[in-house]
Amino acid sequence: MKIVLAYSGGLDTSVLLKQFVQAGHQVVAMTANLGESDLVAGDGSQDALDAVRRKALALGAVEAVMIDARERFIDDYAYKALAANALYEGVYPLSAALSRPLIADLLVETAAEYAADTVAHGCTGKGNDQVRIEVGVRAKAPHLRTLAPLREKPLSRPDAIAYAQANGVPISHTAAKPYSVDANLWGRSIEAGVLEDPWNAPPEDAYAWTVAPATAPIAGDEVVIAFRHGIPSIGGTHGAQMVFELNKVAGANGVGRIDLIEDRVVGLKSREVYECPGSVTLIEAHKALERLVLTRDELRLKAALDQKYAELIYDAQWPAPLRNALDAFNAKIAERLTGDVRVQLLRGRAVVTGSRSPFALYDESLATYGAGDRFRHDAAGGFIEIHGLPVAAGAAKAAAAAEAATPQPV
Repeated sequence: MKIVLAYSGGLDTSVLLKQFVQAGHQVVAMTANLGESDLVAGDGSQDALDAVRRKALALGAVEAVMIDARERFIDDYAYKALAANALYEGVYPLSAALSRPLIADLLVETAAEYAADTVAHGCTGKGNDQVRIEVGVRAKAPHLRTLAPLREKPLSRPDAIAYAQANGVPISHTAAKPYSVDANLWGRSIEAGVLEDPWNAPPEDAYAWTVAPATAPIAGDEVVIAFRHGIPSIGGTHGAQMVFELNKVAGANGVGRIDLIEDRVVGLKSREVYECPGSVTLIEAHKALERLVLTRDELRLKAALDQKYAELIYDAQWPAPLRNALDAFNAKIAERLTGDVRVQLLRGRAVVTGSRSPFALYDESLATYGAGDRFRHDAAGGFIEIHGLPVAAGAAKAAAAAEAATPQPV
């Protein structure tokens, strides 16, 4: 059997690759570069990805395919989520969840290229990613068979480490530091180990992209994010490189640490720790520009739709027609989302300190309490009377009904 395996180079997929090879299967290890190694290398170096490829081949893969999908991930996935200010349960920017439909697409494309009829992943039965990847594969190529061995025969973290050590699988996990980590340009997720007890504070060795807010520079840093029809840039830098650089500067100021008890697709609650410095900053800026440009009714409706969009991403519904329809709504909104937002990165917070746009609905001559005030103060009385008419009428009828219901003395 020829299998295309979604291969990260981590513990689970390395164990899985070795097991497939030992069972006599041909394995094409497919690794997507989504920027996970850039911040570790510090300069976008390919060294970490080359090491993943060499590891796959050393474990017996017949081919190790490295796909640079950074721009595709940012343009086609992350920026669509940004247009929806997508934060699952109001907190998490969906970094891992956003990458899974792309990985599903890449599995389908690689299977076609290598004439494979089977794809595989290393997700467990209690995780979200099994759902996201398999729904994505079925949406694009329902004829493909999908294998999930770690769902059928789960391996505990200690057992996986023991198997790897016994079968010559190089790993970075240890019993003292058994974190499961997933990262891309939109964020880094950390789970397992001491984090499984929600009373335990996340230890500093769990973090890699952010400094502790308490030790961040007192002065902080300031960035100006320029949006053109909803697409951000900083100092003329766009796309994946811009997100990479923003991750560095925001992370150096402690921005983007998230500790969340979240509700998984499969029904259980889990404790997840995230580092999302760049995406958190971009979403704050995008929301600020919307508040400047959009009408009150648009903002109210969009807030509800944004929540739904985040749930669709998290719940493995990226291929759903509703998500495509919401993209069309957000694209229409984005026609006016041009302007600049100034953000102060200060000890764990991304604070918007200024915004401007040629499409701003804010009018200083109407809002000011100083000279040049053009607001018709004398019109407010009539407005209040008309605006409060339903309330006044309802209150009068309620009083009459209460009086009629009061027992009368005999």
